[in-house]
Amino acid sequence: MVVETRHVEWSYVTYDLIVIGSGPGGYSAAVRAGQYGLKTAIIEKDPKLGGTCLHVGCIPTKALLHTAELWTFANHSADEGITIEKPTLNYPKVVERKNGIVQKHAKGVEFLMKKNKVDVIVGFGKILGPGKVEVTSSKGTQVLETKNILLATGSEARMLPGLKPDAQTILTNIEILNLQAVPKSLMIIGAGAVGVEFASMFRRFGSEVSIFEMLPRLVPVEDEEVSKELERVFKKSKIRVETGAKCSDIQKTANGVKMKVTLSNGKTEEVEAEKLLVAVGRAPNTANIGLEKTKVEVDRGFIKVDKYQQTAEPGIYAIGDVVAGTPQLAHVASMQGMVAVAKIAGKPATPVNRNRIPGATYTEPGIGSVGLTEAQAKAAGYKVKVGKFPFAANSKATILGSHDGFVKVVADEKYGEILGVHIIGPQAYELISEAVAAMEAEATVDTLMHTIHAHPTIYEAVGEAFNNVYGLAINA
Repeated sequence: MVVETRHVEWSYVTYDLIVIGSGPGGYSAAVRAGQYGLKTAIIEKDPKLGGTCLHVGCIPTKALLHTAELWTFANHSADEGITIEKPTLNYPKVVERKNGIVQKHAKGVEFLMKKNKVDVIVGFGKILGPGKVEVTSSKGTQVLETKNILLATGSEARMLPGLKPDAQTILTNIEILNLQAVPKSLMIIGAGAVGVEFASMFRRFGSEVSIFEMLPRLVPVEDEEVSKELERVFKKSKIRVETGAKCSDIQKTANGVKMKVTLSNGKTEEVEAEKLLVAVGRAPNTANIGLEKTKVEVDRGFIKVDKYQQTAEPGIYAIGDVVAGTPQLAHVASMQGMVAVAKIAGKPATPVNRNRIPGATYTEPGIGSVGLTEAQAKAAGYKVKVGKFPFAANSKATILGSHDGFVKVVADEKYGEILGVHIIGPQAYELISEAVAAMEAEATVDTLMHTIHAHPTIYEAVGEAFNNVYGLAINA
């Protein structure tokens, strides 16, 4: 099927909404606006729609992680009674498959724009003032008029001072996705979701991996017990893990890159590897988009919004990675887009609840979480009861050969309110959905105790963890 996107070069109409940025938040908002009957345009500076998530983020990394999982199976298939003689890894083919997945879904986004009558305008969008957007492209400059503007310009990888990424040695999430060979050795600075996912991936592909984190633990936003379990599993798989570590004096060498690391014990060590991945967070793309010509308030580059995603400038909204205090997650941007467009269209709008946002990290074992950690709940004044259940006691986990990890439920002792659920284990990023739905519905621990979980499934472990809040798990 050939998709003909409604690309617009020159327009003299007044739009109800112009969306700047076509990542998951931007394109989802444009689709919803089209569904509501709003005259909508979306502006994208890159040749293809989809943004960071589709092209150099969520989708390509998960495609590679899936292949890493299959590669692990191929090398341990004898445990299942399956003989695979000398499996080989054709990494360029792996990358080609990843690129094909990205291309397919980019075309899917184009189709959605056409289906919902959204005009696609290629170029760099800049606000000239309330109701006016300038678009600059290779074909010139045009000014569009609109009743509302939605900023969905996303973020880019932060780089350490004095460093610049290249295609071979010093990498961000962009460059590392296009390597044509698995590096023999890889150092990673930063142990957030990006850092630990690439650590998990390339270790399974055979790289010698070292990960350095300045904070005291891996995945610092997660519950402390989850961080400890991930570190244990990483070390078991021979990933070097150094937390409380400071990296300095990074230099390219004939064989790759070297740097000095000050370890948590105060000792300094020189380390070297073929490649270095810098994964120290993401910066909002708010420079040069015309915010100074509006009343939009900015905090360190991030845009301040109200609960309906509206800025201090009437008619200008912001969603996703550019928003102050927002987790930089694609699904958050998409939901914020729904909220903003509903508000613009005069439809019922339910603001995003910060404590109902699921987190998902696609390591092995995977991580899924929602709500307050145990420490956060105690700090907020709750009298906490915790229920845990290990995957080692789950029959389906045994069948899968994936025993590491646990489900942890953090609850309020008095009313049985579910304050948070934290999972590390097989497909944790899928299992967390039950907890998110339960919390959104304001279900209690008792509700989940009385919810029948199919057997044998890994999500039985979730039900057992809820039972164990009261010490009533059957299989533990």
